[in-house]
Amino acid sequence: MALADILGPRLRVVIAGTIAARDRADREHYYATPGNAFWLLLHESGLTPRLLAADEDHLLPSFGIGLTDLVGTDEGFDLRGFDRTLRRSRAGVLAFVSKTAATAYARAAGERLPRGYGELPWQVAGRPAFVLPGPSGANNGMPLPLRIAMWRDLADFLEMFDESA
Repeated sequence: MALADILGPRLRVVIAGTIAARDRADREHYYATPGNAFWLLLHESGLTPRLLAADEDHLLPSFGIGLTDLVGTDEGFDLRGFDRTLRRSRAGVLAFVSKTAATAYARAAGERLPRGYGELPWQVAGRPAFVLPGPSGANNGMPLPLRIAMWRDLADFLEMFDESA
């Protein structure tokens, strides 16, 4: 079972993971597993003005941030439903929370697989797409300061995107 989307009006970015993180579906909040740096990365990147706890995930839309997941079905990911959700959110940018999430979407949508982090050469539901390094404790091979820097790249991208809109 998937967590409910956390969306609102005038979102700058929707951050998308995959329901493949099954332990997250067993919890009441996004990125609530021990060792997950999501909330720290969000704050240290400047995307939120303070460090939020996972049980404060409902506050994200007030900072222009939404959360959703690619949800799998027996036939693969529900791309139509995902794209519909993104279009309804009217967010400026979609950020995949990991290369795993971006790769899953790319494969299902027939897009070129992401080679690195940052802006993708293709869009999702008409929105620019961005790839972040994953926040999971399983991503300990990438030092935290480097992950923070890459999440700051998203914050910079959003500022640049805001100015051009």
